Amino acid sequence: TADGAHVPRSSRPTADMLSRLLKEHQAKQNERKELQEKRRREAIAAATCLTEALVDHLNVGVAQAYVNQRKLDHEVKTLQVQASQFSKQTAQWISMVEGFNQALKEIGDVENWARSIEMDMRTIATALEYVHKGQLQAAST
Repeated sequence: TADGAHVPRSSRPTADMLSRLLKEHQAKQNERKELQEKRRREAIAAATCLTEALVDHLNVGVAQAYVNQRKLDHEVKTLQVQASQFSKQTAQWISMVEGFNQALKEIGDVENWARSIEMDMRTIATALEYVHKGQLQAAST
């Protein structure tokens, strides 16, 4: 026991040595546990820092993607407005060209009408000349 009453004297140094070895072993175990706990805390801190850095890096990419998406949405809306305006302007141009074509057709119709009138007037003038010459010949005879 602790006072060494039952232990023979020859085994006492062995018991002391075993006790000392046990204490050294326990001290080394405690040191190892403390070192392991310290390393565990350091690993957790490093993992936390890494995770935060990764999340920050991803957030920068996500934020940039969001900004780009907003710019694209704005550009799409602008393009839609411009396409609508272009469509309206094109419709106006088509209407103007159709009006111009109609005016050209009417000018062509007027030109044909004028030629027709001119031919009719020549026919009438020729007939009047013929009648007038006939009356002059009848008067001279």
